[in-house]
Amino acid sequence: MQKTVYDKSELRNFVNDSITGKVKTLEFYLNFSLEASRDIKKTSKYDSIREEIQEEIYLLDKQMVSLKNMQREMRRVLNSVSDKVKLGSLVITNKARFYISVSLGEFFFEGDRFYAISPESPMAQTMMGMKPGDSFVLNKIGQEIVEIF
Repeated sequence: MQKTVYDKSELRNFVNDSITGKVKTLEFYLNFSLEASRDIKKTSKYDSIREEIQEEIYLLDKQMVSLKNMQREMRRVLNSVSDKVKLGSLVITNKARFYISVSLGEFFFEGDRFYAISPESPMAQTMMGMKPGDSFVLNKIGQEIVEIF
């Protein structure tokens, strides 16, 4: 990995904006599905279609709860500087870049690949409290912490 300096507040804003964008998209699909369920005639001929739409609405609602929880969890993520891995840390290893925040997964920021991971994830749990220069092995893959922002 080439040495680069990242602005953690910009990274945090990017993750927040990504979650907000997903919420807006999900709201659109949820409203569309609700409208479609209202438009279907109330006859037994359309029962299976109505059931499928209700199942889709249920799944969309579950996703919405998950995204709203992510937004709430992001409020706990601070931009404080630390020499050890903790919630809010941007950890650069010799293999990847991890933002300990929420379980958003892979994303690209300023042309680089990052992984937003939950502090409860096995990767974050393994790295918690470590400092630059510390090494660890997870799933038979060895990594060394190069930098912490």
